[in-house]
Amino acid sequence: MKLLDIVVSNAIIPDLAGSERDQAISELVKALVQSGALSPELQDEFVKAIIKREKRGSTGFGHGVAVPHVKHSAISKMAVAVGISRTGIEFNALDKQPVYSIFLLLSPEDKPEDHLDAMEAIFGNLSQETFRRFLRQAGSVQDVLTLLEEADASAAKR
Repeated sequence: MKLLDIVVSNAIIPDLAGSERDQAISELVKALVQSGALSPELQDEFVKAIIKREKRGSTGFGHGVAVPHVKHSAISKMAVAVGISRTGIEFNALDKQPVYSIFLLLSPEDKPEDHLDAMEAIFGNLSQETFRRFLRQAGSVQDVLTLLEEADASAAKR
């Protein structure tokens, strides 16, 4: 699965305003609503569902990245918002370090295999130090899109 197939370009925030986990999650869900990937009526429900998921176990996986995610029956097409924090966000990450890059994933409940493919595509890139570094340095939506394009091209060669 290609990142550019699931990342909503209008839901990329190269400079998150929120400095706390729940603020960042709200900001990213709002970006998905504003991009048309999520119905406005569902915004609060999704923010609550993702925060509830975080309370069961942090999706801050270390190395400055987090992948909050939720599967839901109201989602028909997978959608990912990307946010970059300049100051770092306390996400209760496994390595106890702040999170700088967030991929927020919404998946259809009835397509668990697609959810796993998306998580694999996201983690396959976030596990690479070079990708994480360039993502953290991205200063614009276009910078992020270029990085995702290069990551997809690189993955296709593997």
